[in-house]
Amino acid sequence: MAIHQTAIVEDGAVLGADVEIGPFCIVGREARLGDGVRLISHVVVSGATTIGARCVIHPNAVLGGESQIRGNNSAGTRLVIGEDTVIRESVTMSLGSAKGHRVTEIGARGFFMAYSHIGHDCRVGNDVTLANGVQIAGHVDIGDGVIMGGLAAVQQFGRIGRGAMLGGISGANYDVIPFGLAIGAHAKLVGLNIIGLKRRGVPRPSIYALLAAYRAIFLEKAGSIADRAKAAREKWADIAEAQEVCDFILAPAKRPICPARQRGGDAVEE
Repeated sequence: MAIHQTAIVEDGAVLGADVEIGPFCIVGREARLGDGVRLISHVVVSGATTIGARCVIHPNAVLGGESQIRGNNSAGTRLVIGEDTVIRESVTMSLGSAKGHRVTEIGARGFFMAYSHIGHDCRVGNDVTLANGVQIAGHVDIGDGVIMGGLAAVQQFGRIGRGAMLGGISGANYDVIPFGLAIGAHAKLVGLNIIGLKRRGVPRPSIYALLAAYRAIFLEKAGSIADRAKAAREKWADIAEAQEVCDFILAPAKRPICPARQRGGDAVEE
């Protein structure tokens, strides 16, 4: 263990083996740092924040700050960060809130670039990448393997499905389906994240089937999107990825499903 002489580690903080705490860091009394965690410098870890093993936190990151809510009550709220996560300069991650489910959860192996923010009560999956300046509001659910380009944003209570990609300078005020590719100031689907599907080892026939299901759900106009998702779930019952997309669309949610940009025109709202 190595703690720089200018760092402040409050009584009660729990530090694992081989933790490194660099210059001018502050570690609060409720913090728990796993084995091999590195705080490079000027990092603030406050509140009931647990950081998994081997995470690397870069300068000026603030982890476990109170939820950004008027009249917030932070008692009993937590932030949990999974192992092997890289948090770059000036990233902020808030505690959960008493008005939510009291915990903000960040999965393992994430890569969060400079100035990105994750708000209170979010659930962020494993292997998520947020580029510089991405802003995630409170109560957002983000699936495994999601990638967001620089300055993208997600509105509160939104959902971004597993393996989806949100383009840079895009705003998601609707839910983005698993494996979807969305862009725009008010983001709309422009297709599927085919490269991501290939990298995950999804077989070519399954990708073709998923593309067919996507067209049937988003580019056809008969019935509602829920009706088309139910039909697609039956038609492609043996394709796990298509089932995942249909289940996502049909699940209870606070926001509508992100519509697709139509050929030769804009998206059709439903």
